[in-house]
Amino acid sequence: MANLNRVLLIGNLTRDPEVRYTPKGTAVTEIGLAVNRVYSGEDGEKKEETTFVDVTLWARQAEIAGQYLKKGRPVFIEGRLQLDTWDDKQTGQKRSRLRVVAESLQMLGSRQEGDVSSAPSSAPRRSPSVSTPPARPAEPRDPDLDAEPDDIPF
Repeated sequence: MANLNRVLLIGNLTRDPEVRYTPKGTAVTEIGLAVNRVYSGEDGEKKEETTFVDVTLWARQAEIAGQYLKKGRPVFIEGRLQLDTWDDKQTGQKRSRLRVVAESLQMLGSRQEGDVSSAPSSAPRRSPSVSTPPARPAEPRDPDLDAEPDDIPF
């Protein structure tokens, strides 16, 4: 029988990411994701439930998350489930946690205007005194080639 371990999530960050590094220098970031579900109850009233998910990002994706993501930012995560188990040192009991290990991260929404922290630090910045060359005039359009969308026969 085939197996599949794939998770697709869209949600908002619950906290700012913090990048850490393994002893070998690999970046790792843990983020919290809040995923909302809106549904109608038996009485027809709209209800909303929120699920909080722990997500781990590795390598370059961890660095990107630390550099560009902030609490509240919407993201799309594609990854796999991983179960961590350990012995609790205080109680001696076995503990476990299910989390998502991200294989793909996509930032959603748009950058907020004037948010310098979300601009890439390595991007060249243009001086305000630099002028751009004037735009070329548009080519004259042939009225016989213009068509309205309703006139197209398919």
